[in-house]
Amino acid sequence: MRKSQNLEPPQVWARVAGALYLLIIATGAFGEIVVRGTLFVPGDPSSTAAKLAASESLWRIGIAGDILQHVFDIPVMLALYLILKPVNGNLARLAILFNLIQTAVLVANSFNLVMPLFLVGNAEYLKAFAPDQLHAWTQLFVRLHTYGFGIGLVFFGLACLVYAFLIFKSGYLPRILGVLMMIAGLCYLTNSFALLLAPALAAVFVPGILIPPLIAELSLALWLVSRGIRVEAWQARAVDLA
Repeated sequence: MRKSQNLEPPQVWARVAGALYLLIIATGAFGEIVVRGTLFVPGDPSSTAAKLAASESLWRIGIAGDILQHVFDIPVMLALYLILKPVNGNLARLAILFNLIQTAVLVANSFNLVMPLFLVGNAEYLKAFAPDQLHAWTQLFVRLHTYGFGIGLVFFGLACLVYAFLIFKSGYLPRILGVLMMIAGLCYLTNSFALLLAPALAAVFVPGILIPPLIAELSLALWLVSRGIRVEAWQARAVDLA
């Protein structure tokens, strides 16, 4: 079979990274908007507990989707590393380390979504607590998940900045994608540190400050799926690296 009829290996990595990245975005949006966005009632623990108890299956699907999202993270990290390594191997490794820490934090943070399932259940041991106490704990764990997510995004924001530099300097991906990822990284860092240092200010930022990251990551994923990379430029970089 002629070579022109086959995708070059880096192009395969690009397609895989883009496709899985789209799935990550979709599952993330589902968990935040469809699940927690409809079941969590800010400032009303009783309503939150009642909604969660009535929609336990949806809550569980949301948790499973989050875990699946983090499973997809791993091959995406590897593919991006292989794609961007010819630009600067050390920086590509730094990006994957930041990204791995983010994923580890968010996986551990999922336990904060599991705990409310126990608190709204009918187990005998829960009778030791008043309903208002159980509802308050349910609200607390969901809020704790928000903070855990913000902490994880500190590391992802740093990863985005490194990815942005590598994409911008690559010569085989559009520089505009690097600019967009740079803005995404700065938005993530601003949102996370505002959440930790000035929660009232963070409440003003959200969700607006998360729109640029969504545009950046969606643009990168769609480009990788539809256009991939300039293989000749990637190969020239790889040869120089060797």
